[in-house]
Amino acid sequence: MEGKTFEEVLKRFQTIQIDEDFDLIVAIANGGIVPAAILNQRLQKEICLLKINLRDEYQHPKYDHPKLIAPIDFEYSGKRILLVDDRIKTGSTIVFARELLKEAKLIKTFAVNGNADYALYDEACFKFPWIL
Repeated sequence: MEGKTFEEVLKRFQTIQIDEDFDLIVAIANGGIVPAAILNQRLQKEICLLKINLRDEYQHPKYDHPKLIAPIDFEYSGKRILLVDDRIKTGSTIVFARELLKEAKLIKTFAVNGNADYALYDEACFKFPWIL
């Protein structure tokens, strides 16, 4: 699998236009943690973790459907949320996360790679530079 350098990806983080104001950054753990931390440096918003799992470390489906693997431990009702994941492949994790957070005032999505409201790339899968 082809990769991108950290500098290439970071340049995209620096130049993506995010005009909306959010109350929270919600990272889908584990893949969304690094992108959410980078976004936090720019947006200065609290980061919360939504612990959902679908795939293993080799990107193979682990379950038939995404699963919530830990209770939601943050307040999201009425909040404007930027929901962050590393890649949106089928969209099933994002759809599940939106359903879990349906009492939020607004949910916009961010992906390093994939189809999202805010995406750095929308192309074939590539290895993220922070994956060892």
